[in-house]
Amino acid sequence: MILDYLKPLFSILPEVKTPIHRQDFREKLKWTGIVLVLYFFLTQVPLYGLSPLAVDQFAQMRAVMAGSFGSILTLGIGPIVTSSIVLQLLVGAKILKLDLSRHEDKALFQGTQKILAMVFTVFEAAVLVYTGSLIPTDPSLLWLLMLQLIIGALLILFLDEVVSKWGFGSGIGLFIAAGVSEAIVVGAFNFLPTQASPGVMPGMIPKFIQSIASGSPDPTILIPLIATIGVFLVAVYGESMRVEIPISHGSVKGHGRIRGSVAKYPLKFIYASNMPVILTSALLVNISLMASVFQKLGFPILGQVANGKPISGIAYYLTTPSSLGVVITDPLKVLIYGLFFIGCCILFSWLWVEMSGLSAKEVSKQLYNSGIQIPGFRSSKRQLYKIMNKYIPALTVLGGVFVGLLAFGADLTQAVGGGTGVLLTVGIIYKLYEEIAQEQLMDMHPMLRKFLGDN
Repeated sequence: MILDYLKPLFSILPEVKTPIHRQDFREKLKWTGIVLVLYFFLTQVPLYGLSPLAVDQFAQMRAVMAGSFGSILTLGIGPIVTSSIVLQLLVGAKILKLDLSRHEDKALFQGTQKILAMVFTVFEAAVLVYTGSLIPTDPSLLWLLMLQLIIGALLILFLDEVVSKWGFGSGIGLFIAAGVSEAIVVGAFNFLPTQASPGVMPGMIPKFIQSIASGSPDPTILIPLIATIGVFLVAVYGESMRVEIPISHGSVKGHGRIRGSVAKYPLKFIYASNMPVILTSALLVNISLMASVFQKLGFPILGQVANGKPISGIAYYLTTPSSLGVVITDPLKVLIYGLFFIGCCILFSWLWVEMSGLSAKEVSKQLYNSGIQIPGFRSSKRQLYKIMNKYIPALTVLGGVFVGLLAFGADLTQAVGGGTGVLLTVGIIYKLYEEIAQEQLMDMHPMLRKFLGDN
């Protein structure tokens, strides 16, 4: 395999060590909190030499990228997610023949992803600087500007690794949720006037109160906030939906299960979680980046870009619609963007399920090896597979359509923090809550930890 040639590089790559002891709840919480504070600190470190004329090419995707424009974290998680997209497509197309259920192949996948993330860090930093999206105050500062972007993206890469190994959840999810939460709080409650609009409070609630005090109340000010609440409620409802399959523990020797005990195996409606939306958003960001690159080279095959924003061609039609009014002014753009976005969510849902060990084949194998069977059916791996295959592929597609439609519709409403960002944050926090609750339960009941096989 071509990846075998990369193995010598894995040993020299800097790596966050895996803890050699089992961490308790407090230790995981401590590391998660430390990384979160560091993330917010880095978002306040400005890029030295950046011109005030610089344009945020990805303003509408900023929440999903978990970056802060103008800081050293301008690239955010873009390079990490882009590397994941490339590898998932290569593995899904069987170009790279990796079996991620095997430890060796999984380690190869993760090592390759880290190398690719570093490559894309350099590439994306170079594109933003040399295509004019990030303008330096002096041409001599081009390299310094690019170096700062690279350092910031690499810090995000290793902070993500710290959270994955020492904290709760993943760094990518934590940074997205932190950025969106900050945007919601600031967007809703900020009462400090800006230089651009002196005397006007930028936060929606203070601005609405100000409009009432002036004698001309304007309820339309609150529409983005109402949309945010709506997206939040729908996303929570989707996260709580389950298909519960009755299971029982058979008398399989060595499993230590109680014969005949009955339980339910839950399959989430949003089966692939919100990862497809993250991957789709990152893909759209990279299409916009490539449009800038091709235009700079004199081959605008993806469309024209002006002031960092696509204005024609494929890149224009795959740019997030700026408001609900675009449905009337440019319905073709909304239709193309919506179909592409939802289609990619379905594709990445399937890829994510296949490569993360959540497919019907892998789940049925795990259940069979645990001595689990379906009441009323003969105990066999094939029978388990037939039942799981009845639900999992359908949930994979339906879940992809649901998150795609919700994110697409929420973006049109201009929800605070970005509709896609709010959707992702709900899923991330919901999953984080489940993980924290399970960790607390195992700390309270050590025997339960042994029963679940967590040593």
